[in-house]
Amino acid sequence: MEKAARLVFIPGPGVGHLVSTIQFANLLLERHHHIWITLLVIKLPSDTTTAAYTHSLNSHRLQLVNLPETPSDAQAIPITLIELQKPNVKEAVSNLSPTPPLAAFVVDMFCTSMIDVAKEFHVPSLVFFTSGLAFLGLILHLHTLKEEENAEFTEPDAEWVIPSFAKPVPIRNFPSVVLWKEWEEFFVAFGRGLKKADGFVVNSFEELESHAAHSFLDGPQLIFAVGPILNPKPKLHPDAPADNADIFDWLDNQPPSSVVFMCFGSMGSFGEDQVREIARALENSGARFLWSLRKPPPKGSRFIPPSDYAPSELPSILPAGFLDRTAGIGKVIGWAPQAQILAHRATGGFVSHCGWNSTLESIHFGVPIATWPLYAEQQTNAFLLVRELEIALEISLDYRAESKNETPSVLSAEQIENGIRNLVEIDDEKRKRVVEASENSRKTLLEGGCSYSSFGRLIDYVMNQGINSPC
Repeated sequence: MEKAARLVFIPGPGVGHLVSTIQFANLLLERHHHIWITLLVIKLPSDTTTAAYTHSLNSHRLQLVNLPETPSDAQAIPITLIELQKPNVKEAVSNLSPTPPLAAFVVDMFCTSMIDVAKEFHVPSLVFFTSGLAFLGLILHLHTLKEEENAEFTEPDAEWVIPSFAKPVPIRNFPSVVLWKEWEEFFVAFGRGLKKADGFVVNSFEELESHAAHSFLDGPQLIFAVGPILNPKPKLHPDAPADNADIFDWLDNQPPSSVVFMCFGSMGSFGEDQVREIARALENSGARFLWSLRKPPPKGSRFIPPSDYAPSELPSILPAGFLDRTAGIGKVIGWAPQAQILAHRATGGFVSHCGWNSTLESIHFGVPIATWPLYAEQQTNAFLLVRELEIALEISLDYRAESKNETPSVLSAEQIENGIRNLVEIDDEKRKRVVEASENSRKTLLEGGCSYSSFGRLIDYVMNQGINSPC
């Protein structure tokens, strides 16, 4: 009988990390029938959506364990919450059945403190990295420069040579966690945590990020690029109506590839000044549009997602008469079933915050992106898509929703309109690259694809036969 192995998965708090982790776990279980997975769920105090995604997901070989909630202020930093969960993780793992035997921990990129727990159980740890290969390389390289040379990333117009990028990366496209002095302690700890891992499971694919993939070949850690890990049929979001028929009835009545879809992820929202500039840009562009417009959380709140506006609130935040004037070509909605909209034949372009899950979905469905980054690593992703891979258009490459001055800058209607027009009128060469990336996204997980091969190497590794070689 072939031996079995158990993996302990620890996703980061928040639905975005949880969904991709569960999808990855399911792919692994489908690929190898002697792997068992125990997934330990950490909830943020403010989280009201995780239960909707985890309900009824337990199966014969996939066990979900909700860890006890730690007493904490709702505004606490997630890293602190994770540290407080270490005793609960240790207890949960100690209580697991000895058969099949524990083979490895797979921890979220923000849960690397759990590697200490894995070492107590004498098993290796892999980091499930939910961003791309190029960004992973950037973080590791900049951390090395900070640790070994005490590098400062302060020159606003400087460009840095990063091994995982073919082109020099402007410092304005670095994530805020690297640039801002108040985040330095976190960045140093984050980099050290990543370097403690035995390897990385990355939600990307070599056919998309070939330069970055090859930059890791002589590195000290194993790399398994197993993406794109998508969630094609997401569970209903609490803010969504009972069904989304209204959205899809409208899309069904639009010409093929004619609609610009504007959506900024689970945490994206704008103040009223910016909302009005977006509205003017959409109206002036003349493009058909579907706009996911979300209400910002109260000022001063952290890690609280936006909510939906009541229909009665929209006229007061949009230019007077906007909804009436655009009724024939546009639709303003709240929360959006993003993957299904990107998959719809009417969707022809995507104005996106460049979150990595959104980027992979858009590439998979062959929908070109106009970049408008907000948070986290999104400025780096925007540079990758527009300058490095040349498969996206630019609204902005370096906009930051988080600001030291509390009030982010406002992009003008003219700048937004120009990006929308370029998206609608995308040139043939760029469209060809988008189509090629989409085809590769679909082929890579099939036999003969790089991610299929990487999945095989990952399985060999957790069964104690680890190897690392290029695709």
